[in-house]
Amino acid sequence: MTATDIRRPRTITTSSASASRLAGWSGKAVLSVVLLVATFFFVIPLVWLFIAVTKSQRELSVLGPFAFGSWSSFTANASQLFGFQDGAVLSWVGNSAFYAVVALVLTLVTSIPAGYALALTEFRFRKTIMVTTLVVMLMPNTALVLPVFLEMNQIGLVGTAWSVILPFSFYPFGVYLTYIYFSTSIPRSLLSAARLDGCNELQVFLRIALPLATPVVALVAFFSFVANWNNYFLPFVMLPNSDAYPIQVGLSTLLSSAPAFNPSAAGASSVQLPTLALATIVSMLPVLILFLFSQRFLVSGMTAGGTKE
Repeated sequence: MTATDIRRPRTITTSSASASRLAGWSGKAVLSVVLLVATFFFVIPLVWLFIAVTKSQRELSVLGPFAFGSWSSFTANASQLFGFQDGAVLSWVGNSAFYAVVALVLTLVTSIPAGYALALTEFRFRKTIMVTTLVVMLMPNTALVLPVFLEMNQIGLVGTAWSVILPFSFYPFGVYLTYIYFSTSIPRSLLSAARLDGCNELQVFLRIALPLATPVVALVAFFSFVANWNNYFLPFVMLPNSDAYPIQVGLSTLLSSAPAFNPSAAGASSVQLPTLALATIVSMLPVLILFLFSQRFLVSGMTAGGTKE
């Protein structure tokens, strides 16, 4: 065997390692480019939205899209927004908060025990209820608006706050999340030990299962609040009086008062585009603040049950 034959495998190994590193770097580069493009796709409209509120209608047309306006233009936009229909915007925000919070409380009261019962107890029609929950969860919300409206009309609740709150309160996705968590993260032996110690079923749930379910409770609460806050079609159908509108339905009223979208709305009560941009920020600000302050609980809730010891 010559010296050249001895060195050849080492050369092949080196070439293979270089190719592997090159493939790894190229894959990371492609992934980075895709993520960068996706980030710009979502971030640029938000940046434009936050800058637009600092401009007047004229400055929005004359200045560059990412050029700031002035503080006086911002205060004029805020004055027009919060003075619209004698402060209707603040009333709409308060309505949204009321509907979302009351529905959230009822959601937690119904979804968490339901998911626990489906996951850790045995009773008749358990599988049927689970399949029904999954089917309702997969159905689009707009498909349920008509039957819900007919039901609420039958019991005389159309036009009241309960016509919005009660449908919001039954949250199949929250039941499913809770079911998955209790099925994968709570050992049945722990609950059996509590029963042997003399706990009844309610005590087992309240003293053992519920304290361990804090991550999924936070996750269900967040998703429920966001879904309730952003819901548009159901309140639009159920609430004929604008004084009871949530902010999402109120935005459509502002939109119809903007000459850019409704030429017949030109007049003293017309709303300009920078004011609409500010209204959009006001409508999404509570959800954004909630997300920023609940990230730790959301991450723990999403990863809970993903691994087993």
